Amino acid sequence: MPIFSAWDGTALACHLRGDGEPLVVLPGGPMRASAYLGDLGGLSAHRRLVLLDLRGTGESAVPRDPATYRCDRLVDDVEALREHLGLERMDVLAHSAGGSLAMLYAARHPERIRRLVLVTATPWALGLPATPEDRLAAARARAHAPWFSGAFPAFEAWLTGTGDFADAFLPFFYGRWDAQARQHAAREEAQTNQEAADRYGSPGAYDPPATRAALARLTAPVLALAGELDGGPRPDLVRRAADAFPTAEFAVQPGAGHYPWLDDPEWFVRRVAAFLDGPA
Repeated sequence: MPIFSAWDGTALACHLRGDGEPLVVLPGGPMRASAYLGDLGGLSAHRRLVLLDLRGTGESAVPRDPATYRCDRLVDDVEALREHLGLERMDVLAHSAGGSLAMLYAARHPERIRRLVLVTATPWALGLPATPEDRLAAARARAHAPWFSGAFPAFEAWLTGTGDFADAFLPFFYGRWDAQARQHAAREEAQTNQEAADRYGSPGAYDPPATRAALARLTAPVLALAGELDGGPRPDLVRRAADAFPTAEFAVQPGAGHYPWLDDPEWFVRRVAAFLDGPA
């Protein structure tokens, strides 16, 4: 497990899995330790995954200044990782909330991105949040599921501000609520730094007009991948985010939720690997 120093001296950790050309992986949460990503459904057979534990998560140290948990401040940590790896340009995959961090990095350092994969990425950096209405509409489409009646009221209460986050509605985040999904969901709370998560999108983190203007000049290919059943973000929101990039591909993984590498690993790996290995 390599350890390197951030711009402010905070010790950061990354985890290496697999062989081949490196693929830098930015976790979501926000501020969830990278362990939940596993080997991304077997993508490690095609690339050497470099999974970053963002400051204050996983094996990375807690910074002296908690204000540095803000998304735009984390861009410098991603750049420190690139320098540590000795890469002139790098392929980057970002999941969920990590998508906004990847967008800010690409906007600030476009010359350092070779290819960018955004997996069920939340496009806060573009001023495109996943609304409660979006999430509830996606949830209602799963009314046939045996767990729906016990999960939907709690989900609706959380999204409308009358209830707290609850384990009862975690099935909505997965395409298949099987033993593997249950095991994955059970580890979520232990892997997240809640203080850091609360500061991730704090005031000043995002400047959507400036980010859009910068990304309109990005020449690197981009893959924006949505899960068909995901509500945050729904496929249409992912497509709208893809429109911010000049050379973006948009793909929807059938039957997938927010963690598509769990729902159909073969489909996920095949699609992502084909993009990463595509022509320059």
